[in-house]
Amino acid sequence: MTCDHITLADSPTPQTTEGCQDCLAAGSHDWVHLRLCESCGHVGCCDSSPMRHATAHFKETSHPVIKSFQPGENWKWCYVDETLG
Repeated sequence: MTCDHITLADSPTPQTTEGCQDCLAAGSHDWVHLRLCESCGHVGCCDSSPMRHATAHFKETSHPVIKSFQPGENWKWCYVDETLG
């Protein structure tokens, strides 16, 4: 069952298409996979990446849903309800 956060999530325009925007700002390219914040378009790296910027973004903003930003993947994750959709 999908949570309301995922059902209502919109896919905003990504703030960058170059990679994890926080890693890039720090001069790093050390990410594994990318995630798109469904609230604001922030592009962050996944929890398998050293800096875990997608989760850090959630903790800073409370934006609940991310979407995989990997080519060929089409899934969303709700941090609040810990639900895949």
